[in-house]
Amino acid sequence: MVHFVGAGCGATDLITVRGARLLGEADVIIYAGSLVNPELLNYAKPGCEIHDSAYMTLEQVVEVIKAAEAAGKTTVRLHTGDSSIYGAVREQFDLLDTLGIEYDVTPGVSAFGGAAAALKAEFTLPDVSQTVIITRMEGRTPVPEKEKIRSLAAHGSTMVMYLSTGLVKGLQDELIAGGYAPETPAAIVYKASWPDQKVFRCPLSQLAATAEENHLTKLALILVGGFLGDQYDRSKLYDPGFTTEFRQASK
Repeated sequence: MVHFVGAGCGATDLITVRGARLLGEADVIIYAGSLVNPELLNYAKPGCEIHDSAYMTLEQVVEVIKAAEAAGKTTVRLHTGDSSIYGAVREQFDLLDTLGIEYDVTPGVSAFGGAAAALKAEFTLPDVSQTVIITRMEGRTPVPEKEKIRSLAAHGSTMVMYLSTGLVKGLQDELIAGGYAPETPAAIVYKASWPDQKVFRCPLSQLAATAEENHLTKLALILVGGFLGDQYDRSKLYDPGFTTEFRQASK
């Protein structure tokens, strides 16, 4: 059996209870060493076989899993954050399906949640933004034509960009060209929830300069939108003048 486990965004105590339990039970752990906090391996039991997938191809990962299955062992495939976001898991699922190897998935705290916590921010604010776009800047790996940054920016919603800190000047230009005003609030969150987490706030027009001044090239999320500003409407959910299923309006 293979368990795909989301490691969370960095802090060792942000892995789920289930994820920590599965790590402790595993005979083999294959972890994304370039991104996963290595201290999470302290959950592993003595004698657990550990592989760093940063040095492995997809085929090598699957060979380790096949060997573990043949020996009747349990494998944990440990991915950063939540594996459903830029986790490259679908290709692993498909190969395991072909091989008839059973697997399940345990979700994790994604970096966009960790970044919101670091910023003490709410992505969805009444009359500001009710939509969150999670995406990345096009680099060596292309994106679909209709999902280029400039097109997505036209919505003016909350945007969270992964894998884009090394491309921040082009990202800044595309966001502004797409419709965001240069003064739109923006932030860069470096290693959200890790002990060395850093938060940088700036207007969109200063995004590239902020990244350059602070030597930020990777392991950071870029966030843009009015949700980082000061203006918003109060939620109807707790408004005394609004009737809900559970209470009547009191004024």
